[in-house]
Amino acid sequence: MKAEAAPVLDPLWQGVLAPERLAAGHGATCELPAALESVREARHFTRTTLQHWDLAALLDSMELVASELVTNALRYAVPAGTPGAPVRLSLVRWTSRVVCAVRDPSGVAPITKDPDFVAETGRGLHLVDSFSENWGWHPLSGTGKVVWALFLVAPAGQRG
Repeated sequence: MKAEAAPVLDPLWQGVLAPERLAAGHGATCELPAALESVREARHFTRTTLQHWDLAALLDSMELVASELVTNALRYAVPAGTPGAPVRLSLVRWTSRVVCAVRDPSGVAPITKDPDFVAETGRGLHLVDSFSENWGWHPLSGTGKVVWALFLVAPAGQRG
């Protein structure tokens, strides 16, 4: 992790991703059921939130990353047949950064492997790494983890 990112991310582990904290600050969250349609919902939620925040320059990158993180959570972290809303997508905005975070019920670390460029799957975390400033994961007390990706926000005069 880049040293300058660490202080920005510390609040993630201390409850910033709780809905009541997000509602009070510069954040948004949505719960997603264990269904394939949730990936489309994640992209829509990300696009709508970034448009509301006037951060059009981040739309494509963050939509892609959100969909990859949600796909991974649904594929690897949610037990089959889990009812309800087992995955939470949160976007948190600071002055110069936006974090895209996906919370899931598994405490198992995401696994990065050498990409097979012929295979149809297996490159998601490489895409996350390519499109974000930084990414990582953190176990949550109790159960689950949060996988996050950090994006820089261009200064107001440089936004597209």
